Amino acid sequence: MPDKVPRKKTIVRRTAKPDVIDDLHPVLSRILVARDIKSRSEIDHGLRGLLSPGRLSGIEDAVLLLAEALAADASILFVGDFDADGATSCALGVLALRRFGASQVDYIVPNRFEFGYGLSPEIVGVAATRQPDLIVTVDNGISSHDGVEVARELGISVLVTDHHLPGDRLPPADAIVNPNVNGDGFPSKNLAGVGVIFYITMALRQRLRTMGWFAEAGILEPNLAELLDLVAVGAVADVVSLDRNNRILVAQGLARINAGRCRPGIRAILDVAGRAGRTVTAADLGFVIGPRLNAAGRLDDMSGGIECLLAEDSEQASHWAERLHVLNAERREIQADMEDQAVEIVDRLMLDAAQLPAGLCLFQEQWHQGIVGLIAARMRERTNRPVVAFAPVNGEELKASARSVPGLHIRDLLDSIATRHPGLLLKFGGHAMAAGLNLKRSQLDEFSRVFAATVAEVMGERSAVESIYSDGSLDDTDLEVGFADLLRQTSPWGQGFPEPVFDDEFQILEHRIIADSHVKFRVQRVNGTRVLDAIAFRYLDDHAEVPGMARARLAFRLDVNEYQGRRTPQLIIEYMEPC
Repeated sequence: MPDKVPRKKTIVRRTAKPDVIDDLHPVLSRILVARDIKSRSEIDHGLRGLLSPGRLSGIEDAVLLLAEALAADASILFVGDFDADGATSCALGVLALRRFGASQVDYIVPNRFEFGYGLSPEIVGVAATRQPDLIVTVDNGISSHDGVEVARELGISVLVTDHHLPGDRLPPADAIVNPNVNGDGFPSKNLAGVGVIFYITMALRQRLRTMGWFAEAGILEPNLAELLDLVAVGAVADVVSLDRNNRILVAQGLARINAGRCRPGIRAILDVAGRAGRTVTAADLGFVIGPRLNAAGRLDDMSGGIECLLAEDSEQASHWAERLHVLNAERREIQADMEDQAVEIVDRLMLDAAQLPAGLCLFQEQWHQGIVGLIAARMRERTNRPVVAFAPVNGEELKASARSVPGLHIRDLLDSIATRHPGLLLKFGGHAMAAGLNLKRSQLDEFSRVFAATVAEVMGERSAVESIYSDGSLDDTDLEVGFADLLRQTSPWGQGFPEPVFDDEFQILEHRIIADSHVKFRVQRVNGTRVLDAIAFRYLDDHAEVPGMARARLAFRLDVNEYQGRRTPQLIIEYMEPC
């Protein structure tokens, strides 16, 4: 076990702005103004505020393709990705088309260990054995030039739906819907893959309604809002930026989940994770449901996750949810071992922060392909640097996941490396904050040097100390359940719309260790009278011992602890340091 060296962080209070949103709690107004919210209408999460599907380029071609396939009773095959966004995208597409009357609709997901990501020629070959008339990619396909060409040669039409950033050219698909293609006028570029396919099904329903399809087929027109729980899970799990459009989608999905009107599979995952009967938040989608769905794609086959989401009864859903829960426990064990090794590598490099490269590349021969993204994320948190973590594919090739820091667009950085150093990357793709890549094993050292140098060039002088942005302090009158509930009601919080963090000086009255690594505290504001519970999750994962400080400055989130029907305020500690 490597030594646990706690990392210094800096608490930075957000700059106070003079603007005020009328008729809001003054602290909530301050929080929202700091996030560039200018009016109450911007936190209205009604469906009427959603952007129109018609603003997505290519959506008319996509709808025509799907409508013709329905009319011809064609065989439609969804090709998904092996993460939570891909799973929810696949499930939503299948469920929607079945409700529209499609009798031949199915899905296939590439196994990451056999086929890798996207619509590759190899996965097209597997798909062709099912004799589809139309392939619909979800959460992938924008870089699948060869796969699309093979499908077209086989006489299979292809609709690409994706949200990843495209390269210099687009695949020769029959239709492409992706808000990030050049020239697309859709105002929200942050749709997840599941958001893209949801928008397509909305536009398709409108066309079918105009055609008189539902009346002629004797089908009750489906309420697509019933699928918003899937949209919420996929969007939060994929960590897309929660602009207003995404906040509406996620808020509506959360409302359905908390009203008990969600997919049996989502309810079963919450039940097996011990979240039954509690108010579900966006954080639960990202830290409870997302990891269990992702565990299937990381260790096994994402089909298990999709089947859980497609399940129509509680017994079937519980079967798949239990399977996902077991896989997630196995994933945690593998991750813990890999994380220890990664920390040891980083700590060897980090005699002091200044000696670390600007960007880190980490590799161990026994690392698991499905877990390296989690390792990259944890080491990014530990070092406040972009990290690429590699695992072996075979004796000649490595596969990696990259995680970035604010201010560095990791996919664009990889594109720059590929342009400057032709042949260094076998393939790559991704987003601003996360990406994937493959390279030859023999070129790992060269890539590590190039990556660090390119990061340093782009980022310039940058402190290795992570900043935690605080929304200021809270008085005792606000450190209570009512204000915590108000913050929950204003959610969803998440990427691009960060959950409020506060800071203040507290007296540490007592502490105890729970579940081996969490630490529970009793604290009191230095200038206050109220005694509060506080908890630092996974504190002992990164610290050798509980600090023996009598007073500490805490950066924290305000939450509600619900136990045996009693609700009390609780601070979730993000960081603590002696006063």
